[in-house]
Amino acid sequence: MRRLLPGVFGLVLLCCGMAVAQEKASIVLGLHADMSSGSALAGEAILRGAQLAIAEINEQGGLLGGRKLELVVRDHHGVPTRAMEQLPELASTPHLVAVLSGLHGPPVVQNLRYIHEHQLIVVSPWASTSGVVHHDWSPNYTFRVSVNDQQMAEYLIAQALARGHKRLGIVLEKTGWGRSNKKAFSEALARRQMTPACMQWINWADADGEEQLAAVERAGADALLLAANAPESAAIVRALMRRPADKRLPIYAHGGISGPDFVRQSGALLSQVDLHVVQTFSFIGNPGARAKAVAAKYHALFGTRSEEEIFGPAGTAQAYDAVWLLALAIQKAKSTERSRVRDALERLGPYEGLVRTYQSPFTPSRHEALSPADYKLATFNPRGVLVLTQP
Repeated sequence: MRRLLPGVFGLVLLCCGMAVAQEKASIVLGLHADMSSGSALAGEAILRGAQLAIAEINEQGGLLGGRKLELVVRDHHGVPTRAMEQLPELASTPHLVAVLSGLHGPPVVQNLRYIHEHQLIVVSPWASTSGVVHHDWSPNYTFRVSVNDQQMAEYLIAQALARGHKRLGIVLEKTGWGRSNKKAFSEALARRQMTPACMQWINWADADGEEQLAAVERAGADALLLAANAPESAAIVRALMRRPADKRLPIYAHGGISGPDFVRQSGALLSQVDLHVVQTFSFIGNPGARAKAVAAKYHALFGTRSEEEIFGPAGTAQAYDAVWLLALAIQKAKSTERSRVRDALERLGPYEGLVRTYQSPFTPSRHEALSPADYKLATFNPRGVLVLTQP
C-alpha cells in the first residue's frame, strides 16, 4: 500500500491538473466573413470590433471564473458554398460557443439547416438580409445586431419622400441579398400605393453601371434607391459622375457600401454626389464616454490617430456590441453550452453598448437588437469619410 500511495497521489494530481486546465480553457468565438474579396475591409471592420470587445473582457478577468475569450477567423469570400464547407470545422472547434457572420447574408441564409441542426449560434453584426433572422427554424439560433432590409427599406423611402422625391428608381445587386431588398422596397412602396419607377439588377463584379443608370433615367426617376455592396455600388456611382452636376440623381443607399472598399473604388469625386447612406453609429463627434474610450483603445491597438481613420464604424461598433452581448449571455448561462447560451441571449437585461443602450437586446420573439430608431443618414465628406447628417 505504501508503495502505491505515491503513484495514486501522482495520478490524483494529474487529474486535478487536467480539470483545472479544462476549466481554464479559452472560450472560443468565430468570425465567418469575407476577409479577402470585394468586401474584405468590411470583414476587417467586424474583426476589429470583435477584437476590441475581447480585449476589454479579457482585461477584466475573462468569463466564468477567469476563462479568456479567443477568436478564430474563417474567410468564405462571401460565397455560400465555401461557407458550407467551413461550417463543420467551425462547429466542431473545441470550446466554440458562437459565430459572428460577415457583411453577406446568403452564407447564413443558405446554411440555416446546418446551423440549426448543429445548434450553432450565429450573430450578425452587419448582414441585413431578412432571412438571416426571420425563418421557420425553432428554436432560433440566429441573432442580429445590425439593420434589417425590411426596416431599412421603410426608412430610406421615408427619407427620400420627405426630401420631395416622388419617382424612385431601384438598383439591386443580383444575389439573395438583392432579392431580399427587392421584396422589402416593393412592399414598402406598395404600402404607400406606389411602384418603382424602374428596377434594375447589377451582377457581382460588374465594372460599369451605365446600363442600369441609363434605364433608371429613361424611366423618369427623380431619385435612386441603391442596395448593392462596394464594387457594384461603385460602378453605379462612377457612371453617375460622368453626368453633368445638375443631372446626377440623388442616391439613397443601403449601408452595405459604408467602407473604404467603396470609397477607393468610386474615385476622388465621391463627395460631389448627392449620396445618403444608412448608418447606425459614428465615432466622429460622438460625445459618449464609451465611444471615446473605445476610440482610444482602437487607436492604441491599430495605430490610428483620428476617428476619421476608423473605417466601417457601424460594423465595428455592432461587432463590439455583439461580442459583449454574447459574453453577458455566457455569464448568465453560467455555461458555454450553446443551447443554454442561446436561451440566455433571449433573457438579457439592460446593457449600455456603443450603438445604443439595450433594455432587452433580444426576446424569444425578437432576435433583432436594433430598430429604425437607431437608423441615421450619413454622407461622404471630401476625404471619403462618412459623416452623420442626422444626430
